[in-house]
Amino acid sequence: MQNYKIAGLVLLIIILYSCNSQDKKGAAETNQMLSLDSEPATCPYLTKSTNGELVAGWARMNIDSSYVFCYATSADNGNSFSHPVLIPGSSKIQPHGENLPKLLFKPSGEIIAIWGIANPNPKNKYSGLVYYSQSFDKGVTWTAAKPLVTDTASYDQRYFDVSLLPDGEAAVIWLDNRKSNEKEGSSLYFAHTNGRNGFENERKITEGCCQCCRTDLFIDSKAGIHVLYRGILKDSIRDMLHSVSTDGGKHFSTPKLISNDNWVLRGCPHTGPAMTENREGLNFAWFTGGPKKGCYFTRSIDNGNTFTGHDKINSTGSHPQVNVLPDQRLAIVWDEPVQVKDKYYKKIGLQIRTADGQAESLQYITPDTVQASYPVISCLGENEALVAFTVAREGKEQVMYERIKIK
Repeated sequence: MQNYKIAGLVLLIIILYSCNSQDKKGAAETNQMLSLDSEPATCPYLTKSTNGELVAGWARMNIDSSYVFCYATSADNGNSFSHPVLIPGSSKIQPHGENLPKLLFKPSGEIIAIWGIANPNPKNKYSGLVYYSQSFDKGVTWTAAKPLVTDTASYDQRYFDVSLLPDGEAAVIWLDNRKSNEKEGSSLYFAHTNGRNGFENERKITEGCCQCCRTDLFIDSKAGIHVLYRGILKDSIRDMLHSVSTDGGKHFSTPKLISNDNWVLRGCPHTGPAMTENREGLNFAWFTGGPKKGCYFTRSIDNGNTFTGHDKINSTGSHPQVNVLPDQRLAIVWDEPVQVKDKYYKKIGLQIRTADGQAESLQYITPDTVQASYPVISCLGENEALVAFTVAREGKEQVMYERIKIK
């Protein structure tokens, strides 16, 4: 009889939990956290292969505490992943959640792996360099790692982003020390591939960029090349700027503020912006520590000429990423601090917005007592998404993910 009572109580708890977890349209159902790698790892990145398969990349820790770039593919929409493929020559990776190692798949079949390494020197002890490798046989073999920049005047390249151009070539942007003045900050550079030759024809887009926040490179449906970054304005204001090229990267528009946050800071925020496009226009997410601190969202329906104010996503969240669902709704993820008794953790939030940017629902996909950070998101298909993030436990990090069903 006692066993029947216990079973009944468990059933009642399940029913109550199911009822309480119901939410308005847009709520997410989450599965348990799954591991992408049994070894210590960090810096998850999500992309798609040329045949539409989901691809996850990350930095795995070796026995000697160095890191190597590896990736895995999913042939079943994120239910499982293949055995990790390690990129030869990438064993000097400097892992950073704002400077993720990344993969890009070209229609030609070429795969490009790109990552950052440390390059401390007397001019800047935090300097880094960017390297990349190419595979022309679906990841079986890889070229020797080569530097993104060969100009010896460049000793610091960091916070890069890559994207596929309409002609099937790859584009990259990064922050670089080469600039025309001695003011604080970095320059933003752009380059693209030419067949199998790797990245060529680098050019400086602009100067006065915050030197420690990730950049965002996005190609829109009309072949516009958009760049988004944190600028340094009037010596100490660190707000988000947007610029676009409509001629294949030859020229970029004068950078414009996406929001006048007026964040006065002489330091490194380490939290960059994100952008995407749906049928309603361009969509942006970012963090500011200005007078109205928090993680925000804005839109542009005229290709970045004007922006529709800013709408708060979360008061304490940072490191946002945004993606588009098949029905054109927006899925935004971020991490935020949470206090449980006398301890502090970080959890991952997910917000769904309508196609025109109205907040629809909020869901936390990790428990309050897990140290989870730097989420990335990929929409899988009809109202499904996969979110990957780094979890820290007992001094070690591991890359985890969850598949999410969005109503």
